[in-house]
Amino acid sequence: MPDLPALTAILGHTPPGSPTPVAGGCIHTCYRWGSYFIKTNTRNHESTFRTEATGLQWIAATKTIHVPEVITHGISENSAFLVLEYLELLSSGDERRLGEQLAALHRHKADQFGFPEHNFIGATLQPNPWTDDWPTFFREHRIGHLLKLLEKRDVRFSGADKVLARLPDLLPKAPKASLLHGDLWGGNKAFLPDGTPVIFDPACYHGHAACDLAMTTLFGGFGRKFYDAYSSSSERDDSSLYEIYNLYHVLNHALLFGGNYVAQADGIIRRFV
Repeated sequence: MPDLPALTAILGHTPPGSPTPVAGGCIHTCYRWGSYFIKTNTRNHESTFRTEATGLQWIAATKTIHVPEVITHGISENSAFLVLEYLELLSSGDERRLGEQLAALHRHKADQFGFPEHNFIGATLQPNPWTDDWPTFFREHRIGHLLKLLEKRDVRFSGADKVLARLPDLLPKAPKASLLHGDLWGGNKAFLPDGTPVIFDPACYHGHAACDLAMTTLFGGFGRKFYDAYSSSSERDDSSLYEIYNLYHVLNHALLFGGNYVAQADGIIRRFV
């Protein structure tokens, strides 16, 4: 249960009724309270909520695709919390508009790869230091970062060093540094009742736009209209890179959940050796 006195003091009023538990992922406990969607967790998740709020605000500032409005975030005596506007969301809607709007988001670019702060991909720290070279960024702060975390748990992959060494040849040298959602699987998009696309739970950074497209294919949930609309609104098709970009997310799932994800990561690594 969220810290109701603390939230009431921050919001400046008491929403009607009582907080009602709702679905909101596997990491945090979530509630609806009046017009608010509230995520709570222990105090050590304050930075998780703070950086999620930052990502939502960066996407909102582009005025390209709808995200929940950030109301507030912080810590109380017993918990950390993030308060967003509550949205009535549906699983289906205007997939074509979603593709067009994601392409528009990707047209917002930076001069370097990275982000003003480190954030989280799921529960895993995601480092985002500003970097001039894309293969270096992806090698050091995506694949290499997770391989080191897995090694600390005695999970190692034969051929991983060879894949790291090959990345400068496999990846484009200087793609445009697009603003990415960063964690765009099917569970992080939905639609308002009028069909308007909504994305949420970002892990934003500036990187190769194909990284977002790659993750949409990892767990499904995106239709043909989405891909056709994105392709017609974007500059090129980099689908040949999807598997190597998705290695990052498979390694993260291996770190968080183990099991078959370890075998899946091993299979990808072997194909690139």
